[in-house]
Amino acid sequence: MPGSLSPRLAAIVNALPLQPHSRVLEIGCGPGAAARAVAARLTTGHILAIDRSATAIAQAEAAAVDEIRSGRMSVRRVAAEDFVLQTQEEPYEIVFAVRVGALDGRHPEAGQQVLQRIAGATKADARLFIDGGDPLRELPIPRLEPNEGARRSM
Repeated sequence: MPGSLSPRLAAIVNALPLQPHSRVLEIGCGPGAAARAVAARLTTGHILAIDRSATAIAQAEAAAVDEIRSGRMSVRRVAAEDFVLQTQEEPYEIVFAVRVGALDGRHPEAGQQVLQRIAGATKADARLFIDGGDPLRELPIPRLEPNEGARRSM
């Protein structure tokens, strides 16, 4: 299992500001190798790995039986531009994506929609990381209100 992580993905996971209690969202998880590596570093935290591909989610689920059973990881089939928190789901603190066209500039129109979805699913001080830096670069998460004081949602 530990040997299944490529050096590139290992560098990305190592660069994430993970804490044992972090709530992490991976967008475009593929077969889930990075998500499993993140789950291994969590104790009370949780990683949700999402992907639009049913095949990828099936692979991630099959490879992460122990992590899912422990409660440190879950997977969900959903496109990033359609992602919303489910009832009773806590917001996330760290979001990362590797080779996701909506976030790396290849699909800018989808990118705006994905950033709005991320904003709606994260805490006010959450951080978003994508590949393409050394090894990561951080993107700002757009916020409607700087103090997230939106107690009324009309």
